[in-house]
Amino acid sequence: MVNVTVWNENRHEQKNPLVREIYPKGIHGVIADFLNEEGLDVRTATLDEPEHGLTDDVLSETDVLIWWGHLAHHEVADEIVQKVKERVLNGMGLIVLHSGHFSKIFKSLMGTTCDLKWREADEKERLWVVDPSHPIVEGIGEYIELEKEEMYGEHFDIPAPDQLLFMSWFEGGEVFRSGCTYQRGKGKIFYFRPGHETYPTYHHTEIQQVIKNAVHWAKPTELPKPVYGNAKPLEEIKQKN
Repeated sequence: MVNVTVWNENRHEQKNPLVREIYPKGIHGVIADFLNEEGLDVRTATLDEPEHGLTDDVLSETDVLIWWGHLAHHEVADEIVQKVKERVLNGMGLIVLHSGHFSKIFKSLMGTTCDLKWREADEKERLWVVDPSHPIVEGIGEYIELEKEEMYGEHFDIPAPDQLLFMSWFEGGEVFRSGCTYQRGKGKIFYFRPGHETYPTYHHTEIQQVIKNAVHWAKPTELPKPVYGNAKPLEEIKQKN
């Protein structure tokens, strides 16, 4: 069983009636629901809970953490970010969604500003699959089309992805690297662009499928823990004259 924690800032849902109408259980609630249908063990956590819902016990039991934030990146405590980072480096998977590109945890793991262009204009987005062999895009056709989404445009200030899975085209003409994988330490990271709060993006079946696939891909791999530091030789080292 894969243990998933869906973390959501949960501020738009409290401030904006339109967001509450689209996501009455919160963005975290709809994501948790379709992941539960996948047979995963899912819990949720939000910003205003003690320790943002990410206690030591929760993090130690989490195989994959999903992260959505926007309005309050600055309110996430640095000590919690450091704990999440350590868990990723030790093997926990991390899926960062939409405006989570500007979260403290993503910027820390990327080492760049993670800045980009953006525009809200109710425009069409077409996410082209550029690596059809990758397990995260299993069950997806040549592209996913969203009738309305927020535009994110290049240049996206991130390190070159280990693998680029989606490239978005927007009705206004911009393109964007919308599905990027990384490895940091023993942990696997997937950034997935769609998901502006005023659009029903997380109700879209193909978007849900990508996130489900990403959870299975990002789960920890059971490998021996690497040994670091001064090492004794495995073979006899003969003295050189």
